[in-house]
Amino acid sequence: MGGHSHWSTIKRQKGASDAKRGQLFTKLSREITVSAREGGGDPAMNSRLRLAIDKARESNMPADTIKRGIERGVGGGDAAALVETTFEGYGPGGVAIIMQVVTDNRNRTVSEIRTTLARNGGSLGESGSVAWQFDSVGFIALDVGDGDPEEVALAAIDAGAEDVRTEDGRLEVYTAPTELVKVRRALEEAGLSVSTAELSMLPKNTLALDERSAVQVLRLLDILEDLDDVQKVYSNADFPDSVLMEYAAAQ
Repeated sequence: MGGHSHWSTIKRQKGASDAKRGQLFTKLSREITVSAREGGGDPAMNSRLRLAIDKARESNMPADTIKRGIERGVGGGDAAALVETTFEGYGPGGVAIIMQVVTDNRNRTVSEIRTTLARNGGSLGESGSVAWQFDSVGFIALDVGDGDPEEVALAAIDAGAEDVRTEDGRLEVYTAPTELVKVRRALEEAGLSVSTAELSMLPKNTLALDERSAVQVLRLLDILEDLDDVQKVYSNADFPDSVLMEYAAAQ
């Protein structure tokens, strides 16, 4: 699990300083719009929207842009053309990949994803071909600071967490998807610093890669994430630490 988690950490760090902020805001706005369309425009009553707004604020999205995304979702219009879907496929070394998409043109998105996979040693799979290898979870990353990691872990479990792991000097908390907002709120009320809170896909088992395949998979995941219609990408890859260190240094 370590390599997979480390890659996720690097991607979050990269996103915080990514020059393509316009593309990032577009993806966040789409998530806000779809969340508001599906569950209403009140974040107090719509936990998915609450998470989307929090993520947008963490990325320094202007308040007016967030507001417009909500209004677009509840107001209908072109928001009705946005479709949520999931694609599944394989990367180099047989790595399983899941891509969560929001698009206004499914045929265009399918073509882009299929071409990207094929050009980078992968292939598009059928629906259900790899999804069984993942669990839907709530994910929270905590900055422990000077606190006692064991005490923080106990607080997370008391709040309803299903699992707590230590990665790179921080705590990663996993919850049932429906419990994510409640657990996050409890942790924050306990005075703990939450750096990330989001719905995620956790591989049941990871696939260890050699250095050559690891580099290929990292490049592929990067390219997929940069596609305009792709919101999130998950894999079951476990990358060698040496490859991840070189990759992080190059970002």
